[in-house]
Amino acid sequence: MGRACFIRLLNVILVTKGVNVLLKFYKSVDNVVCEIDSWEVGCWINATEPEDAELEYLKNTLAIDAMFVNSALDEEESSRTEISDAGDQILIMVDVPYALRQGENSILYSTMPLGVVVTKDNVVTISSKENTVMKELTDSMVKNVNTQFKTRFLFVILYRIALRFLQYLKQIDRIETLLESELRHSMQNKELLQLLEIEKSLVYFSTSLKANQMTIEKILRGRVLKIYEEDQDLLEDVLIEIKQGVDMSNIYSGIVKTSMNSYSSVISNNLNSAMKFLTSITILLAIPTLISSFYGMNVELPLNGKYAFWFLIVFSLCSTVGSFWILKRRDLLK
Repeated sequence: MGRACFIRLLNVILVTKGVNVLLKFYKSVDNVVCEIDSWEVGCWINATEPEDAELEYLKNTLAIDAMFVNSALDEEESSRTEISDAGDQILIMVDVPYALRQGENSILYSTMPLGVVVTKDNVVTISSKENTVMKELTDSMVKNVNTQFKTRFLFVILYRIALRFLQYLKQIDRIETLLESELRHSMQNKELLQLLEIEKSLVYFSTSLKANQMTIEKILRGRVLKIYEEDQDLLEDVLIEIKQGVDMSNIYSGIVKTSMNSYSSVISNNLNSAMKFLTSITILLAIPTLISSFYGMNVELPLNGKYAFWFLIVFSLCSTVGSFWILKRRDLLK
């Protein structure tokens, strides 16, 4: 209780001196997350893209382990759990999906680390980028959330992350279906490149989901933090959703690989058909030119008199029609 009074007093001093603390504090009111002005026991502290002043506030004022803060901001950090040396703080690192629009018709799906620090009084989330999961919670879009129950609130965050993975996987499946319909009549590489981006996204998702699964299984065994009986069902639901996401990402990845191989062959066949058609048209156009070029030479030819012009027209027309019939029978005009 003494530490809580100290932090409240320090918040007042910082505000009085004009120091702007950009961290966001949230607390549940009637099971709905609402923003509050300053730190309280049982509140949720969200640090998204924290600046130097916010990092100092986390490390010095809130006494969050510096290693935990740095790990949460490391984009290469993998999903894991860790307990501080003092044993009073627990770090849960998980991968969160996000969508990044690239141009008008291209979306890149990837993952980013999110650090959740559970302390004696609070839950602190730290991320280097804004993500949809945190925004849903801060915008009060998730009901029946109580930040005072730290373990359950952590499991709610994990559950929302799992659901977000599934939602993005369904979007990827719809995009892949649309690209398939375009590739049926395409001779360009644009759609294949988009399929390649989808395949990369699925690899990111599969890797992150498997890492999250291992972390959640470790939490479920009760080795990281104490799990209350009423919260165990929620964590098991999280694990079920994560496993479903792993299966979906593997299935979609296999479909995308098969589609890329198949439609690469389709594009090659379409190109061959186009080249075959253009070559046939070139042959037909070359026949009249070839015949007329003989009469353009200074050489004595049959009917090189007043009937030469009409003979040239009739002979060129008959040769062209005959060639057309031969090419048509050999299926070279499609």
